[in-house]
Amino acid sequence: MSGVNDDYHALLARHEAMRLRRRILSPREDAVQERPTYGGQSNGSNGPSGGPRAPGRPAIHSGNVSGATGRYPGDPYGEARTDASGDAYDGAADQRVITQYLELVTPFGELITHLYDAMFRRWPYLRSLFPESMEFQRAHLARAFWYLIENLHRPDDIAEVFGRLGRDHRKLGVRPVHFEAFEAALCEALRRTAGPRWAEAVEQAWVRMLRFAVAAMVSGAEAALAEPPYWQATVTAHERRRPDLAVLRVRPHEPYPYRAGQYAALESPRLPQAWRQYSIACAPRSDAELEFHVRQTCTGGVSEALVADTAVGDTLRVGPPRGSMTLDDELASDLVLVAADTGWAPVKALLEELSARRGHRSVRLFLGAHSFADLYDAGAPSELERGRPWLRVTPVIGRRPETGGSFGPDAYGYDALAETVADAVTRHADWSGHLAYVSGPTAVVDTTVARLTAAGVPPQNIRHDPLSDILRPPSRPAEAAGDPAAGGPAVVSRSRGASAGRRTTASTTFEGADS
Repeated sequence: MSGVNDDYHALLARHEAMRLRRRILSPREDAVQERPTYGGQSNGSNGPSGGPRAPGRPAIHSGNVSGATGRYPGDPYGEARTDASGDAYDGAADQRVITQYLELVTPFGELITHLYDAMFRRWPYLRSLFPESMEFQRAHLARAFWYLIENLHRPDDIAEVFGRLGRDHRKLGVRPVHFEAFEAALCEALRRTAGPRWAEAVEQAWVRMLRFAVAAMVSGAEAALAEPPYWQATVTAHERRRPDLAVLRVRPHEPYPYRAGQYAALESPRLPQAWRQYSIACAPRSDAELEFHVRQTCTGGVSEALVADTAVGDTLRVGPPRGSMTLDDELASDLVLVAADTGWAPVKALLEELSARRGHRSVRLFLGAHSFADLYDAGAPSELERGRPWLRVTPVIGRRPETGGSFGPDAYGYDALAETVADAVTRHADWSGHLAYVSGPTAVVDTTVARLTAAGVPPQNIRHDPLSDILRPPSRPAEAAGDPAAGGPAVVSRSRGASAGRRTTASTTFEGADS
């Protein structure tokens, strides 16, 4: 075993010893599952045993003692709702401090470069947890920083979002001990990026913000311990419906419980540690196979690996099912389904489930595409309606504009298609008494949802598939200039304001920035 691997496994062993000590010292608190928030002031004392430190600086930890909040001394990422003084964590105060000095470390591109350089230099064994290309990871981290800074005064929102992230990070092999290395690298990167104007109080605010988010991630991961982080699955069919689009079928090696309308992350062995989300295009089947519709959206990414470099017999990894774009057990309203491009996948699954039910509500399906030839899987409307007297299908065909490139934010003319689809749906009828499902490229979902809401459909009656990312990048000058590492136009944003109160899901989907 190499010295690097020795260090890595010694670090994990120390982490497991810390967890065992916590259970021994705080059995009652460990048995009670709460959604934690993280507070804590640096007291300059030693951090977790064996944990990584910033060069020449003491490790930072909460200072809480065992029994006060269910954490033992030196555990910076345990459960907590109070800081060292016993007061509730004041995220709004840290938000003000961080914002005051934000210009020193934004755009985040330089900060993130320094962060990963420091982390991989000091703990090279952590590099294996990341994909070979770090472009997507850097952009995602920038969006995470922006999300935290803009929402630190809303701790419940952060706990929910980062709890999901922690649950999903299990498939990457991320452990709580790794966050300690990340924290030390972040502190070094902040000081290096900001220069002489940097202040200790600002650094401590960043650390508290990070630990707040990490505590939620650790809690989310621990709450999902009974669920496998991923399933091995064999490719049983691979059909190229278009040069840039493939329909895959895979058979998981173990039972894979899911519901029609959900999505899952896929990893190709050609790009280890790179995962992208795709909707499952079938209801649960007796043969246990899953179907995915994948459009290539870039070169060198997961979508290209799945479309161009995957064959029958290959083994993929499939993450746990996610999403709430599912049917209620008892439908109280008629349905309107809107699907465009590969957004047809989850709608196909919903129609399969509806076909298997007894007694049906009326269903109206709007199927958007640039041409009838682009209806790669759905078939003619008459074929869809055959045997389904409760279904009416309306094709919505929009002209594909010239975009000047093979890939990019609107290489397929989705903005133009979005307007065409939204106009057709809202002009057709009054849908205020219906339950709406909207699926497809981000532009189509955003525009259609906004139009339906404006037309009087209650937000809680609109369900849609995941948009491009769980974290919404804000509008910043650097982003407007197109800085990808700052979460700029190269990254599609997640609509938030219009979806308040609506059942939604969130993660990277079929038109992710570099899927």
